[in-house]
Amino acid sequence: MSKKIKILYTIPNFDTAGSGKVLYDLAKYLDKNKFEVSIACRSSKGAFFKEVEALGLPIFILETTSNYRPYFTFFKHIQKIKKFIQEHHFDIVHSWHWSSDWSEIVASRLGGAKYIYTKKAMSWGNVHWKIKSYLANFIITINHDMVHFFSYKKKQQLIPLGLDVTYYDPKLFPKKKDVAIFKIITVANLVPVKGIELIIKAMSKLNNKSIYLEVLGDDRDPYAEILKNLVNDLQLQEQVQFLGKKADVRPFIANSDLYIIPTLNNSRKEGMPMALVEAMSMAVPVLGSNIAGINYVLKDFPSSLFQAGNSSDLAGKIESIVNTSVAKRNEFGNQLRTFVIEHFTIQQCIQQHEILYQSLVKID
Repeated sequence: MSKKIKILYTIPNFDTAGSGKVLYDLAKYLDKNKFEVSIACRSSKGAFFKEVEALGLPIFILETTSNYRPYFTFFKHIQKIKKFIQEHHFDIVHSWHWSSDWSEIVASRLGGAKYIYTKKAMSWGNVHWKIKSYLANFIITINHDMVHFFSYKKKQQLIPLGLDVTYYDPKLFPKKKDVAIFKIITVANLVPVKGIELIIKAMSKLNNKSIYLEVLGDDRDPYAEILKNLVNDLQLQEQVQFLGKKADVRPFIANSDLYIIPTLNNSRKEGMPMALVEAMSMAVPVLGSNIAGINYVLKDFPSSLFQAGNSSDLAGKIESIVNTSVAKRNEFGNQLRTFVIEHFTIQQCIQQHEILYQSLVKID
């Protein structure tokens, strides 16, 4: 191959979404002999941005989307991004934006680039998604339910997000030693759809003083205040801790007995929850609500699913794991890690993306 394929990854920021870590791994591990990677994002906010910056790749702080209205000035508004793509001779623009915006596609295609987007969430509620999907050269879905969104679209493929299992490896951390305490952990962007109150209510139903909960996520949001008030109302202050946002969640996962993702069955739901995959890779037992995305990741572990929004069902699942021997829990955790290694590694994800990129841009 005499010419490298030039790829521009676009993403709003590297502050909240787990997909930012996947983009980071793709940018880091794509074959440098075949691909030349650049990144465009709206801001440099977030601690993780510094890690992305350390890759040494071109990063442009740039808004790549535009307002549609008024429609008669639309093409004028997208001239800046169109010229940017032309000047840098990008072959592919691969978007990791969560929204239904399609202005970026028009600018990219007018600029001479093929356009791919990864569908990250389960939202599909307006005509703009249909326009975006129609205009895209290719769509990457990340769970089996998303395929039905685009039943008319032949140029689509399910490519699960991948994880660096050498980084999320329990061997890098000492085992939890205090067996008298059963520690639950959840890691989430603290917004109402995440359903963290279900864990708190389930703990109240169990009334077991040896069960503790650590909540990792930005606890300055109004929803976090609601959760803290609930903890106070149920008198669980000694058992529930809000630890805020952590750049590295691995030590906290390694020091836990159970990871729970209790997302509700409404709003954006889950695309492919990487925090869940991280916990599985760390060989920690997991429970998740039975909704799209979560049930895709846990497709081989139906006993780990509970009814979304049902704190009583969750309480029963927690109690069952609490009453399981440490040896059995460890065995289950190892099964989860093996599953991740077999299905959700970053190497598998990279290989599938490389094949796709090369098929879209045939360069001799």
